[in-house]
Amino acid sequence: MELIEHKYVEANGLKHHVAEIGSGSTVVLFLHGFPEIWYTWRFQMIAVAKAGYRAIAPDFRGYGLSDKPPVPEDTTFSVLVADLPPILEALKVDKVFVIGQDFGSMVAYRFALEHPERILGVATLGVPFMPPGPFTSHQTLPEGFYISRWNEPGRAEADFGRLSAKTVIKNIYTMFSRNEIPIAKEGQEIMDLVEPSTPLPSWFTDEDLAAYGDLYEKSGFQTSLAVPYSGKNAENPRIEVPALYMTGEKDYLFKFPGVAEFVKSGEVKKYVPNLEMIFLPEGTHFISEQFPDEVNHHILTFLQCNTQSA
Repeated sequence: MELIEHKYVEANGLKHHVAEIGSGSTVVLFLHGFPEIWYTWRFQMIAVAKAGYRAIAPDFRGYGLSDKPPVPEDTTFSVLVADLPPILEALKVDKVFVIGQDFGSMVAYRFALEHPERILGVATLGVPFMPPGPFTSHQTLPEGFYISRWNEPGRAEADFGRLSAKTVIKNIYTMFSRNEIPIAKEGQEIMDLVEPSTPLPSWFTDEDLAAYGDLYEKSGFQTSLAVPYSGKNAENPRIEVPALYMTGEKDYLFKFPGVAEFVKSGEVKKYVPNLEMIFLPEGTHFISEQFPDEVNHHILTFLQCNTQSA
């Protein structure tokens, strides 16, 4: 961890924090999700740097040590994508392999669609490429579905606001590491789905919780609550570069209506024809932290197989 360097670069009027390690000519750009930050990629950054690559992991605007946008509610996937070219230019980086997790996967794919000239390959963890059109899975789920609840203006802010940032992170990591979609009962809030006495996942340490809690204490959750559930894909999208999708078989996301069928039937390859898919039998949602060695192995294999042809 002490080998990872930290710097700030300007992009679209905001100061963005970037973690970086390695000096190789081939660059790997890591994009976090929610409730994540650059720290999510600590194991992967060190692994790819040791293998001869340069790893960079920004905190998105409004996350971690990056500046908050003037109007957090206006932050969308398109805004996050628009921040990436100036960040790369400030770091003197032309092309990258881009790797995303959780909603960072959506940003990664949109970046590949909008800036194909910058992409050597794309890998995503947890969230696959999603077909065109707005997100509609919530329409067939109960009212207490967490995304539906968090889309209600002010509800998530009130739910989170009664707890410390550290407790919010603990609860979300615990919920998202289960093999079930977080759905609250009538009169129950999403944060109440985790009892205070519930232990952390075995692979998530007190030190990890402190790192996340401290940074979300600084940034708050206003921007992050605006981002993961907004935006839609481009019409008729197609990703032609080498691609990897890796997920846990026990990821709660696979219980979203239609997701498992879309992925396992191979329909996703209509949009990402050069896609390799890997399923970790015991993996849940945060596989980069739950099974870092296995994830690192598959990422390095993907990079090595596609670096010479890039």
